[in-house]
Amino acid sequence: MLQLLLLLLLSATADSQSQRVSGYKKANACVCQLNSTMWVFPAQKFKYVLEEVHTCEESLNNLQEELTFSSQRLPLIQDQFTNFTARLEPYNYLHSQGLYTELSLRQLGQELSQLQVDIDVVHSQLNNSETQKLSKEADRLHKHVNKMQTIDTLNMKTVKEKLRYLKNNVETCKSIPKDFRVQDKHCVRGLITNISDPITTKVSPHGKSYISGSWGKQAQNESEGQKNSYWVQPLLSSHIWGNTVRLYQTYEDFMASTNHREFTFASSYSHPSTNEGPNAVLYGEALYYHCYRSADICRYDLEANEVKRVTLPGTGVGFNNKFPYCYYDCRLNSDVDVEADETGLWALYATIGNHGNLVISRLVWDSEVKSLNVTQTWETRLFKKATSNAFMVCGVMYATRYVNEYREEVFYAFDTATGKEDNSLAIPLEKVAKAVASLSYNPTNKQIYMYNDGYLLAYQVYF
Repeated sequence: MLQLLLLLLLSATADSQSQRVSGYKKANACVCQLNSTMWVFPAQKFKYVLEEVHTCEESLNNLQEELTFSSQRLPLIQDQFTNFTARLEPYNYLHSQGLYTELSLRQLGQELSQLQVDIDVVHSQLNNSETQKLSKEADRLHKHVNKMQTIDTLNMKTVKEKLRYLKNNVETCKSIPKDFRVQDKHCVRGLITNISDPITTKVSPHGKSYISGSWGKQAQNESEGQKNSYWVQPLLSSHIWGNTVRLYQTYEDFMASTNHREFTFASSYSHPSTNEGPNAVLYGEALYYHCYRSADICRYDLEANEVKRVTLPGTGVGFNNKFPYCYYDCRLNSDVDVEADETGLWALYATIGNHGNLVISRLVWDSEVKSLNVTQTWETRLFKKATSNAFMVCGVMYATRYVNEYREEVFYAFDTATGKEDNSLAIPLEKVAKAVASLSYNPTNKQIYMYNDGYLLAYQVYF
C-alpha cells in the first residue's frame, strides 16, 4: 500500500509543486481519478524552441559566409577604387585647363555611384576601420566628380550659347539679296510699342465651326494684280489640313462674303501639296504654307496653278505636331509658321538640334529659275511650346502668350539684324475667343491678322 501511495506522488511540470491524489480500494486494487493535463510535457514549446535554434544556426552560417565573402571582396573593391581614382586624374587635368569633359564625367559618375553602392554593402557588413575610410573617400570623391560635372555643364552651355550667337551674327552679316535691300526702305526703326483693339471683327465665311485657319490681306508691297485682295484659308479636315484658298478682290467683297474665287491646290487632304497647320500667307500671286507631313514649305502659284517646295534647314525639324504652338491650349500641327513682313518671307519653326526652341529662316523666291530657297537661318532661345503664336515685323520676330480668355500678350522679340532678344515686352492683344490659331503681320497697311477660333480679327500696329 505504501508503494502505491509513493507512485501516486507525481511532480507537476506546470507549476513544479508536488500533488497528492486521493484513491479508494476496489477489488483489491487502489483506484483514483487522475487529471493528466496537470503534467503534460510542453511539446509544442519545445518544438518551437528547437526550430528557433535551427534558424539561428542557419543565420549564423549565412552571416559567417557573408563576412567571409565581404572580407574577400574588400581588397577587390579597394583595387577598383584605386583604379578609379587614377582614371580620374586626366579629367582633373582637363578640367583645370578649361577643357570640357561633360559626357565622360557623366559616365564616370555613374560608374562611381555603382562602386559606392558596393562599398556601402561591404561597410554595413564588416564596419571596420578600412571600410569606414573607404566609404568616406568614396563620398568625398563623388562630391568632387559632381562639382566638376556641374561646372563643366555650365561651361558647355556657355560655349553652346557663344556658338549660337556667332552663328546668328554670321547669318546677319551674310550678303543680302538685292530685293531685301529694296524692301528694307519700308521698315520703321524700333520695336512695336502698342497694338490697337480689333478694328475688324468678322466670323469666317466658312462658318464659326472651322476653328483653325488663317486669313489676311495680300502681303507684298510691289504686287499689282492682287494688291487689294483678301484671302481666307480654313482647315476643313480635322482642323489640321486644307487644300483650298478663297480670294476676294476687295475689302468690301470680303466683308460681304461675295464675289470670291476658290483655288484648289491639292486633290485631297492627304496629298503631298496639302496645307498642314493653320499658318499660311498670300504673298504676291502665291500662297505660302507648310506642306503635308513634311519639313517643307510649299508655294502655290495662283496663276500657274503649280506648287514648288523647299526643305527647311536644321537637325530634326518639327512637324506632324512635334513642336506646335502650345502656351495654353496646343493648336494641332502648328509646327511650321509662314510669315511675311517688309523684308520678305519667313518660316518660324523648331528643331531638335535647337532643343525645341524657335528657329527663323528667311525664304526667297527666285522668279528666274522658278525655285524657292532658304537663304539665312537664326536660332533663338525661346521654347516654341511656351508660346501661343508668333509673327514677323521688319526682320524682328515677336512671340505671344496666353493671358486669359480675352487677351494675349506680346512678350518676346528677336531681332535678326543684331541677333539680340528682348523678353521684357508686355503688349496686350485683345481677342473675342480663347484660342489663337494664327497670327500674321501685313507690311502693306501695318496690320496684324488673327484667326481666333472661327473669328477673323484685325489690329493696327504702332511703333
